[in-house]
Amino acid sequence: MKANFQNFAALFLLSFLLSNCQTVKKYVESGNYDDAIDLCVRKLRGKQKKQTEYVQGLEAAFKKAQDRDMALVNSLMSEGRPELWEKIHVLHLDIMDRQNKVRPLTPLVSSKGYKAQFEFVDISRMEINSRKNAAAYLYDQATVLLNRAENGDKLAARKAYSLLNDLGRRYYQNYLDRVDLMAKARDLGTSYILLEVKNQSGKILPQDFTDRLLAISKQELDSEWKAFYFDAKPGEQFDYKAVFNIRNIDISPERIAERAYVDEKRIQDGWEYELDKRGNVKKDSLGNDIKKPKYVNVRAKVLEIHQTKAARLGGFIEIIDANRDVSLESCNLATEVVFEHFAATYKGDARALSKETKVLLDCSPLPFPHDLDMLAQAADRLKPELRHELRGSRAIL
Repeated sequence: MKANFQNFAALFLLSFLLSNCQTVKKYVESGNYDDAIDLCVRKLRGKQKKQTEYVQGLEAAFKKAQDRDMALVNSLMSEGRPELWEKIHVLHLDIMDRQNKVRPLTPLVSSKGYKAQFEFVDISRMEINSRKNAAAYLYDQATVLLNRAENGDKLAARKAYSLLNDLGRRYYQNYLDRVDLMAKARDLGTSYILLEVKNQSGKILPQDFTDRLLAISKQELDSEWKAFYFDAKPGEQFDYKAVFNIRNIDISPERIAERAYVDEKRIQDGWEYELDKRGNVKKDSLGNDIKKPKYVNVRAKVLEIHQTKAARLGGFIEIIDANRDVSLESCNLATEVVFEHFAATYKGDARALSKETKVLLDCSPLPFPHDLDMLAQAADRLKPELRHELRGSRAIL
C-alpha cells in the first residue's frame, strides 16, 4: 500500500513538472516571453536543485525577449521622431525590469550541470537618455499648447495640463518650471462662470429670495474645469454668465371651499324584550326572558372646509458667452408651491361619523401662508433643478 502511494506521488509530481514545462514551451512559442520568464523565475528562485527544463526555458525566453525589444528600440530610434521617445522609454523600462528579475539567479546552473548564458544590456544609460528625451518632448508639446491656450483655447490648456502631469508622474517631478506651467494651464483651462438672478416679472420678490435661490455650495457646482461664482468683484473677468431670468410670479387668492354632507348609520342602541302576540315577554327553554338587540338610525351634519392657495414661479436659465455677449443656451425652469388643508365640524350624533370624517375633525382651519413665504419655498424647490441644469450644461466648456 505504501509503495503504491509513493509510486502515485512520483507520477503526480512528474506529471506536474511536465505540465509546467509544456506551459513554458507554449509561452515561448506564442511570443509570451515575459510570462515564460516569470514562471521560470518562480520555479527556480530559492531552489537548491534547479530543473534543467526551467533553466533552459528561462535562457531561451530571456534571449528572445531581449532581441525583440532591442530590435524594436533600434527601429524606433532610427525614425528620429521625438514623439516616439515615450515608447522607447517604456521598452527600456521593460528591459531593465526583465534583467533585474534574472540577474539575481546568475550564475544559473541546473542540477544536471547545464549552465545558462545571459547577455545583459547596459540599460541604465539608455533609460536615462530616453527618459530625458521623453520628458523634453512632453514639455515642448505642453508649451506649444499653452501658447494656443493664451489665445483662448481652453481645451489646449487642459491637454497641456495633462501632459505636464504625465511628465511629473512618469519622468521628473521637478522638471524646469513644470509646476508653474501646470498652475498656468489650470488657470487658462478653467471656465469661470458668474451666476446671477434677474427679476423680469415686474413683481416684488422677498429680500432674501436671491440668496435662498443661490444658496448652493460651490462644491455642488464646481467640477475639475468649471468654477462658479455668485458675485463679481470689480475688475474680475468671467468666461460665462449663467443668468436665471424670472418671468412669471403668480400667487392665487386664498380660497375656502365648504361642503356640507350627512353621515348616517344604523347602530345598536341597547336591548329590548321579545314579546308574543299577547304582549308578554317570551321565554326560552330554560325559562329565561328572551332579549334582542335594539337598532336605531343616527345622523350627523358635517361641514367640510377645504383651504387652498398656490404660488407659481417660472423663468429660464440662460448661458451667455461673457466675452462676446452672446447667448449660447437657454432652458425653462418652473415650480409650484401648493398650500392645501382640510378641516371639519359637525352637529348631531357623533356615533354616525365615518372614519374619514373623524380624521378631518382632528384638524382645525389654519392661517394661510404669506405670499413672500410661499415664494421663498418656491426658491428652495427650484434650487435642485437650477443646480442640475448648470452642472449638465453643454454650452459651458
